[in-house]
Amino acid sequence: MTTEKNYKLPIILVSILIPVVVAILFTVKLKDLGFNVEPLSFLPPIYATINAITALLLITALWAIKNKKPNLHEALMKVAILCSLLFLVMYVAYHVTSVNTYFGDANHNGILEETEKSAVGGIRMLYFFILMSHIALSIIVIPLVLITYVRALSQRFDQHRKIAKIAFPIWLYVAITGVLVYIMIAPYYA
Repeated sequence: MTTEKNYKLPIILVSILIPVVVAILFTVKLKDLGFNVEPLSFLPPIYATINAITALLLITALWAIKNKKPNLHEALMKVAILCSLLFLVMYVAYHVTSVNTYFGDANHNGILEETEKSAVGGIRMLYFFILMSHIALSIIVIPLVLITYVRALSQRFDQHRKIAKIAFPIWLYVAITGVLVYIMIAPYYA
């Protein structure tokens, strides 16, 4: 219980700071601040791949614990957390160096032909649903993952399992929808 108490404030701070800092950095473009940086346009397929790897790690970690391989489970979960952190760093780096990409902006000038508008309309709604649920759940999953991890560190595995049953499907959804968002927006990157 002492370990959990020691981590309570850091979990709260990290759970608040990450979404706030990402939201702020999402509006910052280094070129607007006078930095002469090249867009890191190679990053989106890399961080989409990291999301896919995270999903596979999560599924494999679940398999490991169900097959009574706690050391493998622990190692896989640590790598999954590391992948999520790596994704976050790359995601922010891309967005502070690159112009925003808009779904359906086939001409990259904000003007779509009538045939493009009708073709993109329904898919755009699906895209935004996936994107918004991905963003909302990526914020919610931060404290869930951290609490789950700390409960494992505290060896309170009964409590760890309870919250993992909530954190796991959300984290898996976030990882998978991260890949879907990339696949759907990729044709519109400049």
